[in-house]
Amino acid sequence: MIIINNYFRFIILHLRLKRLTMNKSLFFSLLLTFFIANALFSQRPMKLGQKLNGFNSGGNTQENANTNSGEVSVKLSGKTTYTDYKIFSHKRDTTFVDTTLTIQKDYAFNYLRTDNFELLSFHNQGQTFTNLGYDFSNLKLFPDIGFTAKQFSYLDIDEIKYYEVPTPTTQITYRTGLQQGQVLDAIFTVNFSRRLNVSLSYKGLRSLGAYRRSLASNGNFRGAFHYRTKENQYEIRGHLTRQDFFNQESGGLPESEIEKFKSNGENYTTRARLDVNLNDAENQFNGNRIYLDHSYKLLSSKDTVNKKDFSNLKIGHVFTNEKKSYRFSQPTNSPFLGNVSSTGASENEANQTFSNNELNLEFNSKYVLGKFKAKINFINYSYGYDTILNTTSNITKTTLEGNALSFGADWNAKIKNFQLNATANLTPGNGNLSGNYLKGEALYKKKELFELKGQVLISSKSANFNKLLHQSKFDDYNWQNNFSTINTRDLGFSIRSKWINSSLNFTNIDNYTYFDENNQPQQFSNQITYLKVKANREFKYKKFALDNTLMFQNVSSGSSVFRVPEIVTRNTLYYEDYWFEGKPMLVNIGATFNYFTKYKANAYHPLLAEFTIQNTQEIGFPSVDVFFNAQIRRTRLYFKIDNVTSNFTEKNYFSAPNYPYRDFTIRFGLVWNWFI
Repeated sequence: MIIINNYFRFIILHLRLKRLTMNKSLFFSLLLTFFIANALFSQRPMKLGQKLNGFNSGGNTQENANTNSGEVSVKLSGKTTYTDYKIFSHKRDTTFVDTTLTIQKDYAFNYLRTDNFELLSFHNQGQTFTNLGYDFSNLKLFPDIGFTAKQFSYLDIDEIKYYEVPTPTTQITYRTGLQQGQVLDAIFTVNFSRRLNVSLSYKGLRSLGAYRRSLASNGNFRGAFHYRTKENQYEIRGHLTRQDFFNQESGGLPESEIEKFKSNGENYTTRARLDVNLNDAENQFNGNRIYLDHSYKLLSSKDTVNKKDFSNLKIGHVFTNEKKSYRFSQPTNSPFLGNVSSTGASENEANQTFSNNELNLEFNSKYVLGKFKAKINFINYSYGYDTILNTTSNITKTTLEGNALSFGADWNAKIKNFQLNATANLTPGNGNLSGNYLKGEALYKKKELFELKGQVLISSKSANFNKLLHQSKFDDYNWQNNFSTINTRDLGFSIRSKWINSSLNFTNIDNYTYFDENNQPQQFSNQITYLKVKANREFKYKKFALDNTLMFQNVSSGSSVFRVPEIVTRNTLYYEDYWFEGKPMLVNIGATFNYFTKYKANAYHPLLAEFTIQNTQEIGFPSVDVFFNAQIRRTRLYFKIDNVTSNFTEKNYFSAPNYPYRDFTIRFGLVWNWFI
C-alpha cells in the first residue's frame, strides 16, 4: 500500500507541475522520479538472483529476515520470465512488457506514443496534426461529437490496456517540451493476486511552443482493473478515464508574417516576434468515461485430453457512459473570425453524453469453429448547447437527443492456420444513430515466416454531430443540417513477413461530409475513390541498417474535396551495436529522412477545431532528424535533433497553411521500467 500511496502523491504533484515553468518543472519532475524509485525499492531491499532478458526471474520466492542488517534475502525460483509481464488489449490480444531498444521504438517516442508516419505534427507537441493519409479500416459504429482536430491524443475504449504482472511494475516516460515544458507519462500496475490486477496511468503535458499563443496543456488519466474468480466462471474488467486538452489558438501567421518567416531575417529567428491572427483565443476539449465489461459462464465442459474449456455458454453485460465537451472562447471580437451581431455569449460550448448498455450471449464450441456472440445494445445520447447563443441565426433547436436499439453479432473462428473474424451491427430507424456496420477479415499465418490478411468493411452512419448542429457568437458559424447517411466501403489486403511488410486499401465513400472554404459543412454529391498502398522493408549489413517506408496514394474521384499527398516516404539509416566491455549499453545512432509531395492540404480552423478545404497554398517538404538512442538495462535514452537542416535550407516547411513546422529543435527523453 505504501507504493500505491506514493504513486497517488506523484500524480497529484505532477498535476500541479503543469502550471510551472520549464526549469522548475524539470527539477521537480526529476526529484519526484528519484523519490518514487526510492519508495519502490526501499520497501524491501532485496538480493536478486538470475536475470532473464532484463527481468529478474523470480516468481515463487522464499524470504529470510536478517535481523542484523534489516535486509530481506529473497531466493528466487527462476520460474518467472519476461512473458509473465502481460499486457492485454481491448480485444484480449496479449503482448508483453517490452524493454528492448529498436528503431520502431524511436518512431513511437513522441507525444502520441505510437508511430505517426501518416501524421504531420504541428510545431509544438500537444497541438493537432495534419493527416498525410487516412485509415477507414476501423471506423466507429456511431457518430461522435466531432471537433476531430482535438481528438488525436484522445484515448478511446480500444486504446486502454490491461495488465497481469507477477511483481509491481512501473514505467516512466519523460520528454522535453518546446521552449518551456515537458511530457511525463507514468504507468503503475500491480497484481494483488494472480486473478486481480489494478493499473493507474497519467500522462501530463505542458509545452509553451516557439510562436505566440501556442501553449498546450493536456492530461490523460486512466485507471483500469480486471478480475476473475478461481474457476474463471465470473470475469470483470473496466476502466475510468478523465482527459483534458487545452490549447491557446493563434490562427496561424498573417500573410505579411509568413513572408518574414520565409525570409528568415535576423530579427525574426526568435519566432515569438512574429505576429499571429488571434491574440486571446483558446479552446478546451474534455472527456470522461466509465467502462465496465463483465460475464458469467452458464455452461462449460472440459476437454479430457487438454484439460481446457471445450464448450461454454456465457452471458455478459457491457456498460459505457461517456461525456465529451468542447469550448472555444475569445473575449474580444476579431475580423479573422468574422462578424458578431448578437450580444451576450462570449464563448461556445458543446456537450455530448453517450450511454450504452449491451447484453450479450457468447457460445464457444467446435460446432461454430470458435466463438459466436449475439448482442443487443440500448443506447441513449444527447448533444448540443444550453441555449441559443446567437439570436440572429436560424437555429431552431439547441440539442440533438434520442434513444436507439442496436442488434449485432461477433464471430471468431480458427481452422488450422486460418483465422476468421466477423462483426455485424444493425441500428434500425431514422434517427441520428441509425445505420449498419459489417466487418470481416481472414488471416493466414505460417508460423513465424509470414502473415496474410484480407479485410472488408461496410459502414453506413450519420455525420458527426458538430456538422449537424453548431452554434457560436460569430455569425458565420451557426448551422443546423440534415445530411444523408455516409456510406463507406473499404477493401484491404496486407502481408507481414521477415522480408517485407505491405498493405493495400481501396475505399469508396458516398455522401462524404467536409468543411468548405467558407468553413461551412457540406456533403459531396459524388463518390470518393481512394487508393492507398504502403510498404516497409529494412536492409541490414553488419552493424548498419536502412529502414524504408513508402506510401503511395491516389484519389481518382473526389480529389476536389478529399486531398492527400501522392507520395509519403521515411528512410532511416542507422548504426546499432553494443558498447563497452561486457556489453552493458546498446546504442543506435542515425538519421531519418522524411518527405511528402506537395498538395493543397486542408487548413486548420481554431474555432471549429476541424480542417477545412483551401485552394491557395500548397505544402510539401523534406526534413531530416538526427538521433542518438541508448539502452542501459531497462532504461532507454533518446536524444534527437528535429529538422536538423532547417538552418541552411529554404524556409518552406509548413504543417498546415499559415502554420510553420518546427525549426531546428533538440529533444531529450527516456523510458524507464522498474520491476522487482
